[in-house]
Amino acid sequence: MSNENIFNEIDEELRSDRMRALWRRFAPFVIGGAIAIVALVAVNEGWAWYTSSQSAAASEKLYSALDAAGAGNLDDAQAQLDALAAEGSGGYPVLAEFRKAALLEEEGDTAGAVAAYDGLANSQSNPRLRELALLLAANILVDTGTLSDVEARVATLATDDGHMRRVARELLGLAQYKAGDYAAAQASFEAVINDPLAQSAVRNRMAYYLAQMLSAGTVAPEEPAEAAAEAIDAIVQGDAPADVAAEPAAEPAAE
Repeated sequence: MSNENIFNEIDEELRSDRMRALWRRFAPFVIGGAIAIVALVAVNEGWAWYTSSQSAAASEKLYSALDAAGAGNLDDAQAQLDALAAEGSGGYPVLAEFRKAALLEEEGDTAGAVAAYDGLANSQSNPRLRELALLLAANILVDTGTLSDVEARVATLATDDGHMRRVARELLGLAQYKAGDYAAAQASFEAVINDPLAQSAVRNRMAYYLAQMLSAGTVAPEEPAEAAAEAIDAIVQGDAPADVAAEPAAEPAAE
C-alpha cells in the first residue's frame, strides 16, 4: 500500500471520528429540536381543529336562534342568544348581542334596544363594531328620541374623516328635520350629496329629501335644492341612469 493511500485512510478515519464526536455532542439538541417542531405542529393542528369545531357549534346555535326568531318564537330565540353570548367562541357572542338588541326592538322595547346598543358601543374595542352599534341606536332614536339623543351618538361619526359619515349625516339630517331645524337638515343632506364617495343611490335618496323640503317650503329655492328637484324630475321622466332610478328613496320623517 502506498504512503498516499495510508494517509488518505488516516484522514478519513480522523474525519469519521470528528463527525461521531460532533454528533454525540449535538445529537440531543438536534433530536430535541425535531421533537419540539413535531410537538408544535401537533399542538397547532389540534388547536385549529378545536377552534374550528367550536366555531361550527357556535354558528349552528346562532342559526338556530335566527330560525326561532324568524318563526316568531322570540322567547326561545332570546334564550338561545343568551346562551350563545355567554358560552360562544370567536365573534359569535358579539353577533348574539347585536341580534338580542334587534329582538328587543322587534318586541317594541325600543328603550331596551337602545340601551343594548349603547352597551355594545361602550364595550367594543373594535371601532367598526362600536360605530355600528351607535348608528343602530341612533336609527331607533330618530323616531323615538330627540335630536340631542341622536347627536350624542352620531355627531362624532359625521366628521369629514369618519368611515360611516354618510349614514351618520343622513340620520342626523332626519333627526334635525323632525326637530324643525330645517337649515341644519338641509346642510346634512347636502353634505352627503357632495361627498365624492357617496353612491348614486344614496345621493338619489338625499335628493328626495331635499326635493320634499323644497316642495314643503322648508328650504329656500336655491342651489342645490333646485338641483335636487331637477334630479327628481329627471328620475320621473326616465332621464336618470337606471341604477339610480331603480331604487326609490325614503322620505324624511313627517313632523
